[in-house]
Amino acid sequence: MPDSLKRAIFLLTILLVEGGANIAAATPLTPFRYEAQAQRHCPGDTVVWLDFRKGIYYAKRQKFYGRGSNSSFACLEEVRSNGYRRSLLGLR
Repeated sequence: MPDSLKRAIFLLTILLVEGGANIAAATPLTPFRYEAQAQRHCPGDTVVWLDFRKGIYYAKRQKFYGRGSNSSFACLEEVRSNGYRRSLLGLR
């Protein structure tokens, strides 16, 4: 392999590694059927009710927390890092 090709591959590798270091990766989302399971998974975090269909989550004090068939409990940090947004409905 010619030296110029080796240098080009080396520079391309450096650019890919350096550029990839700044990309934020989402934390894997782990949904749970029960609130206690989610709390054990993330003891220092808040447990929320995630509605997959609507792409939103509810806090414990909200009206729709724990309701819905296409939903589950999850950790707030995981939910936020995966792009879900909080619901403004049902705040007390």
